[in-house]
Parts: sequence; C-alpha cells; structure tokens
Amino acid sequence: MAKLLRGRRSTVTPPAPPPRRDVGLWLVVTAALTLAPHAAYLPPWIAALCTALLIWRTAALLRQHRSLPAAILLLMAVGAGFAVRQHFGHFFGQEPGVALLALLLCLKLFELRTLRDVRVAVMLSFFLQLGLFFDNETLPVAALALAGALCALACLVAAEDAHSHTRERLRTAGVLLAQSLPLMAVLFLLFPRIPAPLWGLPADANSASSGLSDAMSPGSISSLGLSEEIAFRVEFLGAVPEPRLRYWRGPVLTEFDGRTWRPIARPTRDQPGYQLTGPRIDYRMTLEPHGQRWLLALDFPGADLAQVRYTPEFQAVLRAPLRDRTQFALTAHPGARVGLQDGGPLLEAALQLPPGNARSRALARELAGDTPNAERTIARTLDYLRGGHFLYTLEPPLLKQDFIDEFLFDTRQGYCEHFSAAFVFLLRAAGVPARVVAGYQGGELNPFDGTLIVRQSDAHAWAEAWIADKGWVRVDPTAAVAPSRISGESAARSATGGALPLMMQTRLDWLRQLRLRWEAVSHGWDLWVLGYNSERQADLLRRLGLSQTDWTVLAGVGSLAGLAFFALLFIWAQWRSNPADALDRAWGRFCGKLAKAGVPRHPFEGPLDYCTRAGAARPAERERIDRISRTYARLRYGRDCPPDQLRALQHDIDSLRIK
Repeated sequence: MAKLLRGRRSTVTPPAPPPRRDVGLWLVVTAALTLAPHAAYLPPWIAALCTALLIWRTAALLRQHRSLPAAILLLMAVGAGFAVRQHFGHFFGQEPGVALLALLLCLKLFELRTLRDVRVAVMLSFFLQLGLFFDNETLPVAALALAGALCALACLVAAEDAHSHTRERLRTAGVLLAQSLPLMAVLFLLFPRIPAPLWGLPADANSASSGLSDAMSPGSISSLGLSEEIAFRVEFLGAVPEPRLRYWRGPVLTEFDGRTWRPIARPTRDQPGYQLTGPRIDYRMTLEPHGQRWLLALDFPGADLAQVRYTPEFQAVLRAPLRDRTQFALTAHPGARVGLQDGGPLLEAALQLPPGNARSRALARELAGDTPNAERTIARTLDYLRGGHFLYTLEPPLLKQDFIDEFLFDTRQGYCEHFSAAFVFLLRAAGVPARVVAGYQGGELNPFDGTLIVRQSDAHAWAEAWIADKGWVRVDPTAAVAPSRISGESAARSATGGALPLMMQTRLDWLRQLRLRWEAVSHGWDLWVLGYNSERQADLLRRLGLSQTDWTVLAGVGSLAGLAFFALLFIWAQWRSNPADALDRAWGRFCGKLAKAGVPRHPFEGPLDYCTRAGAARPAERERIDRISRTYARLRYGRDCPPDQLRALQHDIDSLRIK
C-alpha cells in the first residue's frame, strides 16, 4: 500500500532487502498474542477474518510465497473499513476503532517489504495491547498484554540481529522490559487519576452493563441465576453476619402494571429517614460497575456516607451511575425500625393494583378473613405458599396473561420474582401495603482472603409489608418454599436451582477451591493495582510531605522522578563503560597514553595485535610496549593474577612516557 501511495518516487530509491522469513513469523506470533484477548469483544465475523488472515500469512511465509500486490492490499483495506462502517454505523468510538485496527494489523503482515514495515506493525501491536484495557483490566489480561509486548520486542531484536537465537531474543526482550519497570512504577504512582474513562467517547458513554435492571418481570432475575460473574465483594471489619441478614438492597419496586414492577421516582435526601438503632455492621464493599445509581448496601445503610444519598424507600444511591469498579466504606443497622411514620401517598401507592387476576383477588379475601389484620394475613399467605406444593426452579413455564393467577393456580413453578410478585399482589388485594425489593441475597465466603463474594447468581427479590407500629417489615416468600435458597451459599442451591455452571458444582470441590484461590489473587490485584485511585494517590503524596496534589504538583514530582531515573541510568551506563577491575583500569591507562601519541586502539583489536601496530608506529618504545602487552595478556587470560606482578605492570605503565 505504501509503495502504491508513494507512486513513481519509489523508483528513484533502490528497494531495500525484504525482512527475513523468521521476522515475519515473529510478527505473526505477536499479532496472534495481541488479538487473541480481543476476540471476545470483537464481532464474530471480524475475529474469524483475523484468524483466517493470520493462518494465510503463516502458510505464505512457510512456503516462501511473495507478498500480495499493493493494489490488492489497498482494496482489502478499503473493504475492511467499509465493512466496519456498515457493522457499527460509525467510525467513532472504542469498538469500531479497535475492530478496524485489528483488521489493518492483519493486512499489514502481508506488506513486509522493508524494516520500516516491521516497525509499523510492531507499533500497531503495542497500541492494540494497550486497547486490551478498554474492556478488561483483570490480571490475566495484564499478563497477556505483557506477553504480547515481550514478543513484539523480541521481533524487533530479530529484525536487527539476524544471527541471534530465539532464546537470546527473548532474553534481550525480557531485559528491556525489566529495565522499563522503574519508569512504569513512577508513572503508575504519579500519573494523575482521571475519574472519567481516559478513552471515553460519546458513543461509549452508555456501554452495556450487566446485573439487575430497574424493572422486574417474569424471567428478569432468573436470567442471572447461572451467572458466575461477580457483582461485588465485601470485607467485614467484624464477624460475618448470618445468611438471613445478608440482604443487599437494590431498587424498590412499587408500581405494577399487571406484568412488570417498576420503582417510583422520588426525591432523595442527604440523610436516611430512620433512626439508627441496634447492632452496627462495618464493612468495605468493592462494587463492580453496573451502570446504575444503586449502591446495593446491606439493610439498613448508616448515615453520613460519602457520595451517597438516601431514598424514601431506605435505599442508598450514588449521585451518578457507577461506571468503574469502586470501593466504599459502609455501615449497616439491620435492627433499625423503618417507615414507622409513613402514610398518605406512600402507602396508597403500595396498595395499587391493575385490573385482572380475579382468582388471586378471591384468594386474598379468603386469606384476610372477616377482620383484616396485617400480621395474620402475612402469616396465612406464607402458610398458603408453604403448603401449596410450589416448586422453586430456574426454568419455570412461560406465563401469558394474568400471570399471578397462572402462577398461583396453574404452573406453581417459579423463581424469586414469581414468589415475591405473587405475595405482594395477595397482600395488596387483602388491604396490606406491600412492595417488591430487588437486590442480592447471600454470598460465598472465600476462605483464602476472608471476603464475601456476591455473584450475579445471588440476585434476588423479596417483599416488604407495612404493619402499623412496626413500619416496613421484610418478608421473603421464597424462603417459605425453598429455605436452602436463603440459608445456604451460592453453590449449595443445586438441589432446587437446576444445573449449575461447572466451577460452581459442589461435586467438583477441587475446582471450586481452585476458582476461589484465583479469585483471591484477582481481588488483591483489584485492590492494590486497579484500586489505586485519586484518593489513595493523594494519601501517598501527603505521606511524602506534599499537601497539594493537583496535576501541576503531580507533573512536577513526576518530572523530578523521571530526571532522577534517567540520571541513575546515566551513572549506571558510565559505571558499566569503566573497566571492571584494577588490571583493566591499568590497561585502559596504557591505551589512553598510546591514543594521545596518535595510535588509538580499534575496538576489534586484541592486546598483542594492538601493541604490534603501536610498536611499529613508535619504534623508540617498542620493547617496552611489547613487554607491557605480553604481561597484560598473560595476567588477563592466564590462570591467576598475582598481586606483585599486577603492581609491577601498573608501575611500568605509569612510568611510560611516549614522545
């Protein structure tokens, strides 16, 4: 392509010899290592096309076929750009940019005519290795990026040194990477932390996120039931609370249209609307980005939490949607009595029902009896679910219309959203204010680092009912049907939850242990590397005596650290250039005297050849020059170097005067 674009000017300069086949193979391996982690995020057709191009290029190199004509490569590049534009609808943004660069890297491998082409391909690989962190910042991705960088450096070494072996190239590349570690550490510690994504573009601002949504309908939570993805981790500063207390509060769903439950937007406040009473639980939560504002705090969140506001439904929410993995220091008061003063529109909204589900309404009237009593109605409804031959399953039958009726009287199979929705409907139909709460319940305690891991499979929905003099009380109808769902850990739910993913199955305990060990290591990476945010950076600088931590201070400190680093490199290089011992230092003084006399030593000359040439140029000192050179060669390459002979040589060299 470059040749075609340069046009006739390329005929002026004689063509340089093409890179060797082994350099091309190094480039193919580098491209494969670089693109492999991207495959999970690229459109399938682009991943397949890149794989085919790499295989094609490898076969061409092994069979020593010539590169493709420049015109064909140009057409292929234009076609790749057009296809990416058609797939994404635009060129701006992370995903189309990475996809286009991946295709161009593969096409560039077919255009290796000069050393410059090799360097361009390596630079493109470096950029795509950086692009790995757009989607994933975990430890495996960092290791793959490091392996790709190592291979790219080895490729450059191979291009410059044709006689080196594979081991020597990898060793040289490893030394180069190791030498960059101090500078990497300085940049990591001092580079300003940016709260927004560094490469964030408008098209990426609302990228897809996983986890709970702000609405609940049949199947919305059960779709997360088999997901091993981690929602958040928790470190308790005291005893770990019992499973029955591990309710992580998400959206509170009050509005019901007959099929979907949704929250009602209400103004938030700076402090919670309840009295903080009873035991207190302190914990640190590392929350994965979910693109929503809810904090998923343990019931009921304490006051004066940084960056947190409180809803009238006792939910802690953030001021902005969560886009990055963030750690929060939180407190909880599970014994607090909430909603004692609620009334008016809040309770009226918790009694609203759409038309339909006549059989459920009749059942509710029967459960309420002639003299409605909220606590008695709740107890009777739970008894009905407990003794009604209901089945907890992740694969319930589909419900069509009046799904409360169909679930309670026809299918009787469901997940937590079925039980909580039917329970709340029955209470409202019986005149008891009630609502659905979505969030997470339980979690798995990792014995290797002491953290509680809450996965997407722990997503759960339960109910809250309002009782006079008690306020809002949590009731979990799922526990009445499947107690193991509430009392056990994630992996203990196979009895009612259907087939679990391979690494969650209890019969493969060694695999679970392996996964927990790996997750403990990953948590350390998240905590110490990814968790190094602007607050921790400011704390580090304060410990170093810097009260101000704006970008000007960081730039100044970074520049000083960089200068100090390069000064150390210069001193080290000077030290390496000096002779390593007294014998070499004496030889260096001897060579310096001859150089001043007009006979400098060539880098390829040995001591005897050099002194033969110097003696011919300075015949008056030939005998002494010859004696010094033979003594030096004998001491340097002999079995030992006696101190008295070394001192004699030093005296002979120091007393030498060349006219």
